[in-house]
Amino acid sequence: ALLSDSHAEKAAANELFKSAQYSQAISTYDRALASVPNYLEYEIAVLKANIAACHLKLSDWKAAIDEATKSLEALDRLDAVATSTGGAKAEDDPGASDTANNDEGCIELAEDEEDEGQALEKIARDDRRKDDIRRIRAKALMRRARARSEQGGWANLQGALEDYQSLSSLPSSLLPSSDTKIVDAALRTLPPRINAAKEREMGEMMGKLKELGNGILKPFGLSTDSFKFEKDEKTGGYTMGMNN
Repeated sequence: ALLSDSHAEKAAANELFKSAQYSQAISTYDRALASVPNYLEYEIAVLKANIAACHLKLSDWKAAIDEATKSLEALDRLDAVATSTGGAKAEDDPGASDTANNDEGCIELAEDEEDEGQALEKIARDDRRKDDIRRIRAKALMRRARARSEQGGWANLQGALEDYQSLSSLPSSLLPSSDTKIVDAALRTLPPRINAAKEREMGEMMGKLKELGNGILKPFGLSTDSFKFEKDEKTGGYTMGMNN
């Protein structure tokens, strides 16, 4: 009953998403999550990925990062047991039909309990489940990568690059051509953005350190101008010495 309630709430949230009512969709997806047993990691991952999509539409980058990360964490937990689950499938995209078949049984090939056809069908369901996990992972990575890129800052941009690198290593069948183009472009444009953000944040940090140092040195008649800072171009670090 709980899972049926969750599916009904998710279907309603999908419709809200399609009609651009993103805040209401988030609330409805949250109600769907409240009805999902906490051991159904796949269903949780799908709902979290959908919530991330809503936050992207609202340009709430931090919330989108958080929800996409939770989706990926659920998939990571599921990966550990993927080979022992059936081929249950819950559609991830808002508005998609819901055809979940929550068979969590282990694959067993005992000839005295089931015939070869049944065993092969279980293997096929398991393969479908693995494909579903990869597909949702790709969507969650795309959503987190975009949010990180939009949020900006050294750490977020570096994280976005890592997400896009993960996406570039996935089978091409998991990404539509439009997403593949986005990934390729991001892999070209992010490195200089990361370097610029790093330089800016390092400069800001050095400015704050200088301000702090001046406060400490002032009672001794000194200031940070009494010292010189030299950047090591190889490491990006700094060394300090006295000015003559």
